[in-house]
Formats: sequence, structure tokens, C-alpha cells
Amino acid sequence: MGLTLKRDLRTGSAVWNAYRHPHIPMSALKRATHAEVVVIGAGITGALMSNALTQVGMRPLILDRRGGARLGSTAASTALLQFELDTPLIKLGTLLGRNAAAQVWKCSHAAVNELRTQTNRLRISADLQTRPSLYLAGNVLDAAGLRREVRARQRLGLPSELLERKLLRRHFDIDRSAAILSHGNAEADPIALATGFLQRALRRGARFYGPHEVTDLHSTRRGITVFTRGGPEIHARHVVICTGYEFPRIVPTQGNKIVSTWAIATRPQLHGMWPERALIWEAAEPYLYLRSTFDNRVICGGEDEEFSEAHQRDAHNANKISRLEQKLSRLFPKVDARAAYAWTGCFGTSATGSPIIGEIPGYPHCYAALGYGGNGITFSMLAASLLTAAIRGKRDPNAHLFEFK
Repeated sequence: MGLTLKRDLRTGSAVWNAYRHPHIPMSALKRATHAEVVVIGAGITGALMSNALTQVGMRPLILDRRGGARLGSTAASTALLQFELDTPLIKLGTLLGRNAAAQVWKCSHAAVNELRTQTNRLRISADLQTRPSLYLAGNVLDAAGLRREVRARQRLGLPSELLERKLLRRHFDIDRSAAILSHGNAEADPIALATGFLQRALRRGARFYGPHEVTDLHSTRRGITVFTRGGPEIHARHVVICTGYEFPRIVPTQGNKIVSTWAIATRPQLHGMWPERALIWEAAEPYLYLRSTFDNRVICGGEDEEFSEAHQRDAHNANKISRLEQKLSRLFPKVDARAAYAWTGCFGTSATGSPIIGEIPGYPHCYAALGYGGNGITFSMLAASLLTAAIRGKRDPNAHLFEFK
């Protein structure tokens, strides 16, 4: 039995398969070794975590049982890099309290800014583009709810404004009762983003081994022994688990669950792209979201279902793809909504839409970065900052908002 639950993470062909990505070499670990920090998982979370550690002079040892970002859940991401959580600010305030909710949202906003800054500073070529986002009224928040939501955001200094029906129709040709227009979000190629940050970490001394499956951890106050299937042990001072939606068995789930989601990408469009290429999503259940790519494709996703087994998920593929095509066509009639790529995958949800980031109860110096919900990459950036501080003995003042309860 491995350290994490094994899942068939995705089915189909994601649009990122249309683009070339650099190969990240890895080697097999031949003998027992020591490391200050072991990072388990080499997707986007592990890549950002490893890069952050190397920036403060550490040389993490990275393990992955598949081989990196192309083979795990990162490849199924649609990479809408937003500060907005799945749970609206006004609703999160009733769950966490107004002050805590405000801090969670501000942390998310700061994480998006930091991700954009670092990607540009490190010259990582991931087709990252700054975009506004458009949050359409729906059955979760109607026009009146969006008015309350935008006032709450503006009180925190978050860059959001309300568009009533007339302005929304004039500027975006979308007929909804209202929408919130936010600024400073982004989109990217998630595989290129992960491989770019992993390459930077390796250049600064990180070590990457695989495919190696971690079967168990033995944690004491002195350190941690990492056991691998059929391979050598690793002795470490700290371990960070970055295994995405394959939950570690030693981590309390705290009511979080795995659901299934679907996405399509069109052929490159000749006409019909909307103003500013805004990221579009709905205050609705089931929700819809859209973004564009650098080569004028439209990515459209949603239609989530509360099951995680591949056979259940895949039985719905044809119907879900058709529904996404229909919804896209209704929203933007000039777009050729036929799917050129279609895929489905697992992702994690939480009761609040917030991530869990922190030391695992009962496992000293073992940390987990669990970025639940639609902000997975944003939360991975946040986790890299919070956990690097924790490993250095410098507790972040916002760490308590995300740690295990």
C-alpha cells in the first residue's frame, strides 16, 4: 500500500497535448541518502514548492511516482489563475468569520500577483497572460448578491467592479442581469508552468528522482524516514507532500472530497473571441467557465459531479462534452463550439473553497499542500510561501487560516 490513494486522474486528451514542452530528466535513486527536505510530487505544487526552497538556499530532493507534470493531474488543469475563490467572499464570511474570510481572499490575491511576478522574473515561457475575469450572475448569486459581493471586495481593496445588464451587454455582448469584472488575474499553460519552475529548482541544486512510489513515512522529532517501494530509504529533516488529488493516507480529509469535472477546447477561432479575453465563470451550480489560449482556442469547462471513480466519470463523457458545447454556443454564438480536445479528471473540493496547508497532525516536520477547488495553482503558490517559512522556522502570520484543525 502506498502513502497516497491511487487514482485514475484523467481521461481523454487535454489541449496541452497540442503544444511542445521540455523534457525533465530524472534518475533512479540507487542507495539510501539524506536530504534536508523531501518534496513528494513533481506537478505544479511540487515544482513551485521546490523552487521556493531553492530560492532560500535549500536543495530539496524531489520524488514522483509517475514522472512529472505531463502524467498527473496538472495536465488536466485549465489554468485559470484567479484570486477569486469558489466560495464568494460574502458566503465565506458566514463560514469563517468576516475577518478570516477577508484575509483568505487577500492571501489568494497576493499569491496570484506573486505567481505572475516570479514567472516573468524567471523568464518562464508558459504562455502566461494577465487577464481580467468576469463573474456572471447565476443561481448562487443573483444581481443583488453580486452587488453585496462587489462591495465586500472593494472594502478590502480588491480590484473589482459591478457591471449591470446594460454595461455587460455593451462591453461583452453577454445578456445576464449582472457580472463582477475583476482585474489582475491570468491564464497559462499548466504543464509549461510546472516544468519551468521545476527546471529553475534543478538548476539551483534540487535533485529529481523517479519513478519512485513512497509507501510510508516514519516521523520523529529527530527527522523523517521516507520508504519507497522496492527502493532505498531517504532520511530527511522535513517532508512536503504535494500529491494533488491523490490524498495522502496520513492526512485527515476534514470533509474534503474528490469530484469529477469536464473540459473541452475548440479549434483555433477565426471570429467570435470576446473583449479582453477575460476569464469567464458563473455564480452558479453547476457552473461554467471559459478562457482562451494564445492560439485562439476557447477552453470551456465545468459540469462537475460528485463521484471520483473513473468508470463512473467516463460513462458521462459524451453527454458532458455535448452539454459544454451547447453552453458555449449559447453564450457566444459566433464561436465554433465544437470540441477539438476533450478531457475529464478528478479534483478536490472543500467546504469553504479554501486549501489546507500546514504540518500534518501527529507527523512532526511533515507538511501537506492540498490546493482544493478551482484555485489549485494559486493555492500552490500560496503553499510554497507558507511552507517555506515554516521549514525555516519563520511562521507566517496567515498560516493559521489554512492549517489542519
